[in-house]
Amino acid sequence: MPVQIHNTLTRSLEEIFPRAGEGRSLSLYTCGPTVYAHAHIGNFRAYVFEDLLQRHLRERGFDVRRVMNLTDVDDKTIRGAVASGIPLSDYTRPFKDAFFEDAGTLRLLPAEAYPAATDPEQIARMIAMIGTLMERGHAYQAEDGSVYFRIASFPGYGKLARVDLEGQRPGQRVASDEYEKEAVADFALWKAWVPEDGSVGWESPWGKGRPGWHIECSAMATGLLGETIDIHCGGVDNIFPHHEAEIAQCECAGHGAGPFVRYWMHCAHLMVEGSKMAKSAGNFFTLRDLLEKGWTGREVRYALITTHYRGSLNFTFDGLAAARTALGRLDAWRERLIESAGSEPEPVAEAPDAATEGFFEALDDDLNISGALAVLFETLRESNRSLDEGVLTPAQAKGLLHWLSRVDGVLALEPDAASALPAEVEVLVASRVSARAAKEWKKSDELRDQIAALGWIVKDTKDGQKVSKS
Repeated sequence: MPVQIHNTLTRSLEEIFPRAGEGRSLSLYTCGPTVYAHAHIGNFRAYVFEDLLQRHLRERGFDVRRVMNLTDVDDKTIRGAVASGIPLSDYTRPFKDAFFEDAGTLRLLPAEAYPAATDPEQIARMIAMIGTLMERGHAYQAEDGSVYFRIASFPGYGKLARVDLEGQRPGQRVASDEYEKEAVADFALWKAWVPEDGSVGWESPWGKGRPGWHIECSAMATGLLGETIDIHCGGVDNIFPHHEAEIAQCECAGHGAGPFVRYWMHCAHLMVEGSKMAKSAGNFFTLRDLLEKGWTGREVRYALITTHYRGSLNFTFDGLAAARTALGRLDAWRERLIESAGSEPEPVAEAPDAATEGFFEALDDDLNISGALAVLFETLRESNRSLDEGVLTPAQAKGLLHWLSRVDGVLALEPDAASALPAEVEVLVASRVSARAAKEWKKSDELRDQIAALGWIVKDTKDGQKVSKS
């Protein structure tokens, strides 16, 4: 079955296939963080979706070359640096480091490159692209010294967002990186230096200044992946104006050999407990906030991954608890399969039922995660029943473990490497041993719940208690 995705540009399902002469290679550009603060779980909803896409494409035999940008110069980063009284690079560095730590916690595959907008080679690419746009009549320098893209010069502007440009006032210019979606207007490619920028600025043919947000991604994407990119991802809030501006810039500065992007994919917004995430509402969370509350990166990943990327995700603490339960079931099942497979080598591991391929076939259908997880948990139930009845052979158990390793390659939900028990957990486990020996079953259950609240699972076996990280 071919891999199909919903292309935002055409509003239809399309089969993904490489360009002629590219073999099985696909290029993938994903919008990265603006490093003025710690990335929040709404940001990571997009990054986890993109990771699932990359992993599934890899499982299907594609060689994916992914680039993710780091926006380290824009209105927000400059405001933060100036307010803190430190150089821009010093202000953004801790947030860059934190992003990579968080990405590791959520098990995101590393990109091939993470270009930062302030890298000298990237600034040079931006200046060169702006120069080309000016030479071709798509850009002009205004009285304020800034360089603007002339939207009227690109008839295709609005094709991604399906924006109706009729009635808009020509010549209106927007200098801010953060203008609202309704403000369809010429946008800044190069912003002339103003005193509020402090020490932030680069020399250019148009005077000292710095790049606009949109040109940063355009220059970095085409500079590293070529004039035509296979897949470009981001959140729905990036469609307009950011991605619309990227298309205009790249297709006007390119050589006309093809579109800037062949497939556009966007994930929907994340809500928290049914409301829009906002600091004022008290429901704004970074990954670090959730880790401090006792949740694990694996549990957060599961909670972020289990709603289809084009559907709005309502992130709740009940959902996190459900993720913990589901992962506990998967871990217990894995342990049963390992025990059933035994240590003696089998000549050939018996492949699981053909129905298990439905996991990957579901993901072929625009990353239908609900269908994929239905196959996973139905396989868990059926094989557990066979284990209970004593009819699952060691070869079948090994076959299921091989299949589960493929599933883990896509979902990345395998258990963390075993680690030493914290002292608090050791005390509770020892107390539970004593309670069970004394047949104090209620106390035993209460202790198990306390251990679970600390992020550990206790399993009672014929060999005693087994404790593993949830």
